[in-house]
Amino acid sequence: MRTRSFIAIGFVALLCAAVATALVVMYLQKTAQEAKAGPVLTPVVVATSDLSFGQTLTASNLRIAMFPQESVPKGAISEIDSLIGQSTKVFLAENEPVLATKLSSIGGGLSLKIEPPLRGMSIKVDRVSGVSGFILPGDRVDVIAVVDERGARRDATAKTILQNIEVLAAGEKTEKQGNEPITMQSVTLLVDIESAEKLTLAQSQGKVHLSLRNPNDTEIAKESEGVTAGDLIHGKKEEKPQPAPSRAVAKTPPAKTEPAKPIVRPDTVTIFRGTEAKTVKPAMQPTPAPQDTSSTKPTGE
Repeated sequence: MRTRSFIAIGFVALLCAAVATALVVMYLQKTAQEAKAGPVLTPVVVATSDLSFGQTLTASNLRIAMFPQESVPKGAISEIDSLIGQSTKVFLAENEPVLATKLSSIGGGLSLKIEPPLRGMSIKVDRVSGVSGFILPGDRVDVIAVVDERGARRDATAKTILQNIEVLAAGEKTEKQGNEPITMQSVTLLVDIESAEKLTLAQSQGKVHLSLRNPNDTEIAKESEGVTAGDLIHGKKEEKPQPAPSRAVAKTPPAKTEPAKPIVRPDTVTIFRGTEAKTVKPAMQPTPAPQDTSSTKPTGE
């Protein structure tokens, strides 16, 4: 009996070992096949170029890229048609997966941030005039326009036309001018209607530059007269302040002084010399005694 028991136990052990070996071989074969075939790929919609904030998606903005199944981000979309007409709520870089959380189905993701009666105005600046691409949404900038009035460089004028303007969106794009690629920056500013008109005129008549402000600096500086090319070469001439016009005051003619009337006395004499009067008392002469004519005899008697 014991011999039969040992034989049965040995047979079961051998059977278990054979099953385990078969399972290990099958697993290794499957792993080898998967390694040879590569990972399982899943289609994901990505952007064909850099997309700015609030941009409406079209078929030319999107393409299909194959991602390993374990690397597919959450919220990824596999069909392009389902995204056409939607708007981006954030900036998307080239080849970045387009996720549902980055899109707005009602359209105009940027327009939702514009409070009435303000407007969103986009301008194009190069990397230098756009502060080398460091402008980000939420920053505040001043807008400087360079306009040449007469078509000569010596008459060009630079003037700050807008101050403390909020940046809604900013993104870089590469455009071709001739045969050379140039990186341009598109900046969307939050302005009122009058400021939007100023920006439009400044872009059509000259160039627009931006100066970056500290977010805590909200003071509006006194409007400057601008700087011309002549000011850079010869210096700005300071205008002398002109005296305020004085009011005409009617002058009162001096009162005429009349000579004092002398007091006339019976024993005085007044002598006038011009306007001066002098009163003197003349010396009194003795009065001659009257002659007695009664005692006088006629001559010749």
